[in-house]
Amino acid sequence: MRQAGRYLPEYRRLREKHSLKTLFLTPELAFEVTKMPINRFGVDAAILFSDITVIALSLGFDLDFQEGPKITPPLTPSHVDHLPFFPEKLEPIFQTIRLLKQDLLVPLLGFCGAPFTVASYLIGDLERTTDWMRRDPLTFQNLIDKITHATIAYLQLQKQAGVDAVQIFDSWANVLTKEEHERYSLFPLQRCVASINLPSLFFMREMGPYVEKIPCGLSLDWTISLREGRQRTAQPIQGNLDPDFLFQPLDQIRTKTKELLYAMEGDPGFILNLGHGVKPQTPVDAVRCFVDTALYRK
Repeated sequence: MRQAGRYLPEYRRLREKHSLKTLFLTPELAFEVTKMPINRFGVDAAILFSDITVIALSLGFDLDFQEGPKITPPLTPSHVDHLPFFPEKLEPIFQTIRLLKQDLLVPLLGFCGAPFTVASYLIGDLERTTDWMRRDPLTFQNLIDKITHATIAYLQLQKQAGVDAVQIFDSWANVLTKEEHERYSLFPLQRCVASINLPSLFFMREMGPYVEKIPCGLSLDWTISLREGRQRTAQPIQGNLDPDFLFQPLDQIRTKTKELLYAMEGDPGFILNLGHGVKPQTPVDAVRCFVDTALYRK
């Protein structure tokens, strides 16, 4: 859940020299950033340094980063039938994976955005996305199908490059009704997971209503307890600590981490993690305390 980022001073130093887009698409730099938390904390898996919006490049869009991703031009219904797919535009990411696999001693997780969330970035915002989805469902379904096709190809190419597992992020799917979620989130997820035959994790905010239906590992936020999640699925579960808990005193971080570890002790499919990404202002010592407690029960 965003292992490398603005909370690491070595990352901030690198960002002073390079734009985010340069970091994402320069294999040697993405390699360096991916390894930062491995080198500093000794965590037991690496997460590819990239962004869920990079797939926009393969669909013929321009991509830049300001406060967040900026995709141009915004997608409109008239563009859907002519949406291209150029997987070679993502070759720097596959090069990064190959570099990492030559060096890492821990598993490497690749990732992607789920089709609905990618669509929301291509269109520009959630309000326009849901308006289009409900006003013109046939064209929107065509869009989801095209993004799903591209996403499957992207994941398969990550697998060929060497990732050991993948995370699929449908960050905005919580705005959907249950019927919409079935059509635009769950069904594309099923297709993606079935296509790659790799250990997979799925994240969305407020996943509670859908736990039983997720066809792979679940990355839970703090709106559902891990015990409840385990009672409702046999899939692996990850999470679910609120990232704000890392702003507490170290002894409280240590206590909460131990409580969660002991609550899930003996579970064969539990991954200790946060319920969302590490926030930029998070103290490095807090992350170290969390990781060390997990690794050594100190």
